[in-house]
Amino acid sequence: MSKIIIYEVFVRNHTREGSFQALIPDLNRIKGLGVDVVWLMPIHPIGKVNRKGTLGSPYSIANYREVNPEFGTLEDFQALLQVIHQEGMICMIDVVYNHTAHDASFREDHPEYYYQTPEGKVGNKIADWSDIIDLDFQNLELQEELIDTLCYWRGLGVDGFRCDVASLVPVSFWVKAKERVERIQAGTLWLAETIHSHFLQEVRDRGFYAASDAELYQAFDITYDYDIHDMYEGYFKGKNPLSAYLDALNRQRAKYPMGARKLHFLENHDLPRAADLLPDVNRRKNWLAFHWMLPGDLLIYAGEERGATRQPTLFDRDPISWRSVWEEGEEWFARLAFIEKDSSDGVIRFASVDIEGVSVLIKETKETMEVGVFNLEQKVGEITLPVPYSGQVENLYTNQFIELKDGKLTLQTDPIRFMVKKELYNSITVK
Repeated sequence: MSKIIIYEVFVRNHTREGSFQALIPDLNRIKGLGVDVVWLMPIHPIGKVNRKGTLGSPYSIANYREVNPEFGTLEDFQALLQVIHQEGMICMIDVVYNHTAHDASFREDHPEYYYQTPEGKVGNKIADWSDIIDLDFQNLELQEELIDTLCYWRGLGVDGFRCDVASLVPVSFWVKAKERVERIQAGTLWLAETIHSHFLQEVRDRGFYAASDAELYQAFDITYDYDIHDMYEGYFKGKNPLSAYLDALNRQRAKYPMGARKLHFLENHDLPRAADLLPDVNRRKNWLAFHWMLPGDLLIYAGEERGATRQPTLFDRDPISWRSVWEEGEEWFARLAFIEKDSSDGVIRFASVDIEGVSVLIKETKETMEVGVFNLEQKVGEITLPVPYSGQVENLYTNQFIELKDGKLTLQTDPIRFMVKKELYNSITVK
């Protein structure tokens, strides 16, 4: 199955108008990046009690069955949905079922839906999110209400659900929900925002439920790669070497069911902008190309393709600046998408290299060997690849030819990816 490319949109900040209708003219450009799925961050009304900022977080939801009037009407949303489909993409909306706003629509009518603290008050089990209160999934009526809501949106034509902090909601609920939604229409896409390993352990240490990524694959097609994100963040903070993060990525293949799909990204709405973390464009191109070649699916956060450095706030109007800081950014994303979708399915392995700061991925099919060389730290020198081939090969990222001599390659600032037919050499050794 080919990679799925997801584009994340916060309607409030995507355009100056911040509406469903204002997003529609941008869909053709988004499609041009190679996008398959438009993920809309929560589209529902936001609570007013204990609101953060002037407009509140979209993850503090007051009513699951309505759209935020700030964005437009239900008819406006359906018009947006229609054009997404006309552009050949599908639409995924955010589902926030771990908690609601303090003044959610069923708070007064159904207090039994909410978690009670040891003091007998509604509150939160773990996080200190002051603008929300946790739901109690021991209540089966609550579960039915939430599943009915999923069925409602699926019936309106929504194609998938990105489920916020899915790890804190029982897997048994997600399994039941998926089964019911599939009856409405088969082929729904399910993405789980799983949680960082340290947070997972903290929740369990405090005696509360938290599902592992492996458990969530019972219901979900794709999960976040937050299970190893501590190593990614640790590298950029100088806490661990790059090799530790690469080793963690490599070990993911053995941790989860065969064929399990991870979502790879350099940024999302909860993380710093990639252009801020990696201001050197060549280095950023290598990191992007590396993540895109990894097994799994891919995320672009709106503005990333233009090199945006400002992380928009979730609590106020903060429109993305679409003034291009990275002139070739959109072309680069479209190029990455074309290469991935044009590439044959194959087994991807990490190859050992003798220069720290460089990663090499090998994709092997019956007839070919595809090699990706990613200069993540912009090192200089020569590396020996596990492809004993001499001759010129075409770098798919630049369409320029480079020279190999007995598998030896001079590093470049650009990432390198080339394909060699196995018939051109006698033996292949992947270390």
